[in-house]
Amino acid sequence: MKRIFLTMTVAGLLLGSIGIVFADEGKIKDRKENQQKRIGNGIENGSLTPKEAARLEHKEAGLNKEIRHDRKVNGGNLTNKEKAQVNRQQNRLSKDIYKQKHDGQHQ
Repeated sequence: MKRIFLTMTVAGLLLGSIGIVFADEGKIKDRKENQQKRIGNGIENGSLTPKEAARLEHKEAGLNKEIRHDRKVNGGNLTNKEKAQVNRQQNRLSKDIYKQKHDGQHQ
């Protein structure tokens, strides 16, 4: 009886931790998509100049390349340290998008 309970507990913990990993991966993807939409909206409404948009797109592409590389090195996953770094980089990019959209330059 104890063995069954222990097995069930371990299985529950493993499945729970897998769910957390997928949730973190989903957050990165959702933020990436949201930032792409923000850049696209800035282009459409003229609050981003073509040069500003290109610079932001270049930063986004660099971050995406870094994420792909880190996942490739770690068998498809990001370490907690890499997730924290990606989060900081996404925060910085988000601030850059805001600043560029609100700097008064228009197309």
